Amino acid sequence: MSAPTLTTERLTLKPMCSDYLASTHEYASDRETCKFMLFLPNDALADTLDYLRDAEAEAAKDQPSYYEMAVFLGDTHIGAVSLYLGGEPESAELGWTFNKRYHGHGYATEAAGALLKFAADELGIRRFCAHCDSENAASRRVMEKLGMKLAGEYGGRHNKLSPEERRECLYVLEK
Repeated sequence: MSAPTLTTERLTLKPMCSDYLASTHEYASDRETCKFMLFLPNDALADTLDYLRDAEAEAAKDQPSYYEMAVFLGDTHIGAVSLYLGGEPESAELGWTFNKRYHGHGYATEAAGALLKFAADELGIRRFCAHCDSENAASRRVMEKLGMKLAGEYGGRHNKLSPEERRECLYVLEK
């Protein structure tokens, strides 16, 4: 199933596309927002454009292997949620990042919850996981609000902005 548009009480989730370059790069290049991220920040606008073009091409497929969704509050693009279909049958990984101006309002939980529901109802996904830096308290709270449980914490994480090895948390939800 190609990428749909999803709605919640406050938000609209649309497939990512290059139309959202400026708003995506605003948060994807912000060092504070991305301090706990593996692959961000993007220093170059061209890197963000490449990501958006890849996401756009994937969304157009009949059976995408991942879903990258832009999250809108009204007409304002405030962040993104993602769903990567796993190597295991009926499994997927959730992720999110939001413009720091919209942190602390429950938008990540609401958007990720909508994508989780779509994945369970429409794609038959039964096992969800999410990873974060062990010090990323905000993401840990989102995972817990989604009903995910801490399944493990281990070393070996290398965030883009950190020269040191970090600890990573794995959260899991079985439907």
